[in-house]
Amino acid sequence: MPLFDQLHPEWQSELARHKELIESIDRFIQDREIAPTYDRVFRALSDPIASTKVVIFGQDPYPTKGHAHGLAFSVDSSVSPLPASLRNIYKELKEDLGITRSDGDLSSWVNQGVMLINRVLTTEVGQSMAHDSLGWQAVTETVAQILGERDVIAVLWGNSALQLKKYFPEESVVASVHPSPLSAYRGFFGSQPFSQVNTKLALKGLPAVVWQ
Repeated sequence: MPLFDQLHPEWQSELARHKELIESIDRFIQDREIAPTYDRVFRALSDPIASTKVVIFGQDPYPTKGHAHGLAFSVDSSVSPLPASLRNIYKELKEDLGITRSDGDLSSWVNQGVMLINRVLTTEVGQSMAHDSLGWQAVTETVAQILGERDVIAVLWGNSALQLKKYFPEESVVASVHPSPLSAYRGFFGSQPFSQVNTKLALKGLPAVVWQ
């Protein structure tokens, strides 16, 4: 199925302005070994728009073969050891809420209305940021704009994600440096993003996310 057709119909409507761009990316990635696999590129945008109450923006997919599966920061349950960024996320989760996780699959968060999406949705296996210049940022910027208009809570980790801050009300933003080993000690650790999100959800009268 072509990439554009893999979007939820509501996202197809909202991202119609980017259809030609998405089709050009689709042509570019044909016959290349990409991460995530072709059928999972738009996994983060496969649910109705209204189902999203929190969005966590990452940078680009894990380049290690078999790691990326279409949700930012998440990996398949079979992956061990976990990627370093995800280990740091779990370390902060333990400090913030006392929750211990070992399974790298974050689908349970998605099922509660947490969108996990990267700014760049594909890369080459074995190479980070290989598709940084394909134009994905225009697509995910529009996603941010649409979610911001619906007052979705935005968790912005790292400079690439922070570029989207302008689309969200100030009181709906949780922001810090990226959880990668290169930056986590400069402000990610101790930022308490998970409890912050649940506090903001409570203020909107929405149920907390069970981050377990």
